[in-house]
Amino acid sequence: MRRAVTVVAALVLTGAAASGCGGRQDAPTADSGGEITCEVGADTRVSIATGNSTGVYFSLGNAYAEQVSAATDGTVKATAAETGASVQNIEQLVGGSYQVAFSLADTASDAIEGKGSFDGEEQPIQAISRIYPNYTQVIARADSGITSIADMRGKRVSTGSPGSGTEVIANRLLESAGLNPQSDVAAQRLDLTKTVDGMKDGSIDALFWSGGLPTPGITDLFTSARGDVVFVDITPQLGAMAEISPAYEEGLIPAATYQLPSDVATIVVPNVLLVRDDVDANLACVLTRTLFEKQPELAQVVGAAKGITLENARDTDPVPLNRGAEYALDELGAPK
Repeated sequence: MRRAVTVVAALVLTGAAASGCGGRQDAPTADSGGEITCEVGADTRVSIATGNSTGVYFSLGNAYAEQVSAATDGTVKATAAETGASVQNIEQLVGGSYQVAFSLADTASDAIEGKGSFDGEEQPIQAISRIYPNYTQVIARADSGITSIADMRGKRVSTGSPGSGTEVIANRLLESAGLNPQSDVAAQRLDLTKTVDGMKDGSIDALFWSGGLPTPGITDLFTSARGDVVFVDITPQLGAMAEISPAYEEGLIPAATYQLPSDVATIVVPNVLLVRDDVDANLACVLTRTLFEKQPELAQVVGAAKGITLENARDTDPVPLNRGAEYALDELGAPK
């Protein structure tokens, strides 16, 4: 028997639209636990929570939405929305504003365990796949005197959009260097576009950003202000960060990414694509299958999508993998 996913018409929330978070849509019918066919009914609508407009989440989310719609001949009508990223994405995914959400793995882990920004409330989320890694990109103005995280004391520092994964990592890095994010730095909680503008005009001394490579906003910064900005070495904080979460690992930003003199050592953390734990398994299967079958097309649009591989697709612990996603990954031959 083929089961159709029934979708209630989208309800537009004025407040969400005004904040740039997109319209609220009712989620597909809850998973019944029945047979998975990887087929959905007509007029299934999916809204994807991404991130800042000059970040990789946004670019990849829009490309993914187009591929989902095309791969299903419009049976699934997918759209992507700009958001504040990880924490906000999870909150609004759980609230029903979105059916799919991009998130950093450390934030998703906090959500499952009810830690950090989620204040003791375990969130009902699952993953459909691990995707590409995010690179922590910490950049200072060359005239700021900042060569380490500890040097940020008393400085004007952009810690990212409120409720973003970037803000989570920024605060943890500051704390690992002995700084209080609320009192020891003049925190500027800005999206990437405003942050880059502030770095260019000198109103911001340093920025934190967690994103794929290359991030369009960071490319813009190094293109237009190359001699005025430098990367900050954050690897001394890796030990303390790894104690907070095993998701934090050392990685390299290749010099060619932003036409730098040499590679930059940094801290990386995986990304995951999330759904609610009651999403229809057939829809999750379609979304997962499309992600990998259309990965070459995604990688042509967004370089970071080259990091989406079947080899690590199942590595989402402690976030459980949705059963529809598992079905799709089994069909696609993903290693277990």
